[in-house]
Amino acid sequence: MLNLRVKNLLIRNLGAVDQLALLRFAGLLLKIGLTFFAADTFGLSLTSPVLYWGMSLEALYLGFTFWHRSAIARLGSGLFIVLLIDTLFWISWLYFTGGATNAFISLLLLPTAIAAVVLPTWAPWILALISTLAYSLMIFSVPESQMKHHGMDMSSHYLGMWFNFLISSLVLTTSVAYIAQRMRKQEVELGYMREAQLRQERLIALGTASAQMAHQLATPLASLRLLVDEAVEDAVSEQQVLQEMDTALVRCEQTLNSLRMATESIRQQRKALMSAEQLAATIKQQVLLLMPEINLELSLGPKFDEKSESSERQIQTDASLLPALLALIENAGSASLAHCGESRVLVSVQLDSGRNRLCISVKDFGAGIPKEMLLQLGHKLIESEQGMGMALLLSNASFERLGGQLLLSSADEGGTIAKVCFPASESISTSPVGAA
Repeated sequence: MLNLRVKNLLIRNLGAVDQLALLRFAGLLLKIGLTFFAADTFGLSLTSPVLYWGMSLEALYLGFTFWHRSAIARLGSGLFIVLLIDTLFWISWLYFTGGATNAFISLLLLPTAIAAVVLPTWAPWILALISTLAYSLMIFSVPESQMKHHGMDMSSHYLGMWFNFLISSLVLTTSVAYIAQRMRKQEVELGYMREAQLRQERLIALGTASAQMAHQLATPLASLRLLVDEAVEDAVSEQQVLQEMDTALVRCEQTLNSLRMATESIRQQRKALMSAEQLAATIKQQVLLLMPEINLELSLGPKFDEKSESSERQIQTDASLLPALLALIENAGSASLAHCGESRVLVSVQLDSGRNRLCISVKDFGAGIPKEMLLQLGHKLIESEQGMGMALLLSNASFERLGGQLLLSSADEGGTIAKVCFPASESISTSPVGAA
């Protein structure tokens, strides 16, 4: 019992490439056993010394492919070539041990079965076609004397075996290959779900820490507000400095208030519809209020210029949408300022009527983002000179929860474009979301 458990554990710990190599070695051992120890029992006809040379060559071939199994697995068509050569070895062994009269003719389907499980759909079809063609040639090359056994005509029996082989090939190349493809697709989907779950867990942890820090900031900000008010009344400091301090305090207070409102809205799952015009106006208002240093260029697509059905399209929003968009605009302003000395940001709102989506594009005039980082930003934390990409990660999570999708790309004239697309619906009633 203990030995059986150890064997099962060893088999489970083997990789897919090692399991395939073990199966191919088992096929060679089966050939050796049938050829040297059970040929008379199963009526195998050993009539040519080419058979033994072929088996010796196959043993060397298996040893070579086993030694280089990792390199073969990395090649795009390496495994298919290996199984194709295995099929040719099976054909040669069957041909020199009786051909179509060999009772083990169904073993010719072994490489096809392996290909149906581990390779794309075209691979088992090619191997099945080669195997069926080889079996058909063996059937037609069987001598007339072997078609009769003890006075009985065996041609119908061999024809039935051929037809059964053909049906088995079709089953392997259709049903088994389809099931294996579905399983591979499910594994990919499960992988995406696991990554999304881990990302959501990290975001929950970040959200919890943000709420705690916001709570801790409330008290010192309230004290600082009192001190600034007293300083303004006493006029003990320069008026410009006090004004800048007051502006910073207003922004901090509004940000904390927005955080409280967003947390409450998300907890109660409150959502509303917002039109493109309302969204653009709110973005402009919030940027002027919270980020007056940014030179914002806001434009609506041509389909919103006229009062038509396109201009009545709305998207579903909650209190987390505006902070997420403002984070993109703030990042774009910082990138433009660092590169050209001006916090210039271009924001456009357009309707993709073909796919029924409302898209918001945020373009900066910075140095751009390296291509290897474009696909990672927004999905994981990335160490860089500008930061860790936490703002993009949080913003992307907010967009995904609302059914949106964030795409980052490089602009032709330089800089980066952050494009967010949301599913648009027809206007039923105007329910704007307050500025968060």
